[in-house]
Amino acid sequence: MPRLCDPSSSRWAFKATVYKSPTCKGFVGHGDADPSNVSALVRGAEMRVAETRAVNRALRKAYGIGVCSVEEIGSLPARSQPEPNVRKLPPQPANGNGGPRLRDQLCLLIRQHRLDADRVKQYAAEFCGTENLRQANRQQIESFIKHLAELAAKDRDGLLSKLNGYSRQQEGAA
Repeated sequence: MPRLCDPSSSRWAFKATVYKSPTCKGFVGHGDADPSNVSALVRGAEMRVAETRAVNRALRKAYGIGVCSVEEIGSLPARSQPEPNVRKLPPQPANGNGGPRLRDQLCLLIRQHRLDADRVKQYAAEFCGTENLRQANRQQIESFIKHLAELAAKDRDGLLSKLNGYSRQQEGAA
């Protein structure tokens, strides 16, 4: 039987238990990670990824949380070419209707491509034809997220140039 953890091949497995009270029997979550199931962005940190996955799964069970970490949202198009032999997991339902929340998708894109969130919101409102992003409907936001993902993947420099045309919002501004 193969070992669950093998540092030489960067393969790790963790078990985490969350106790909601002193009398609670605990909620258990397991997490594993190895180079075949982590993003290239965190390659080399498989031990921490496995631990985080275990903790997040235990927290989800204990508190009925749909999503505890960005990686559970699913993958969006990345800037680089897909890696061969990398196992892709389908997005996990996060909002009860079979798909990740739009806000989570947008946040993931902003993080993946290191974009300025305030400027992305301004761009989104303009793209949707609304005064601010909160006024946009679901279909408009879905269309913007698709547009942003494609633009970030194809022409990140052009996207950054466009975003730099928007002013930074001051702290405390709505």
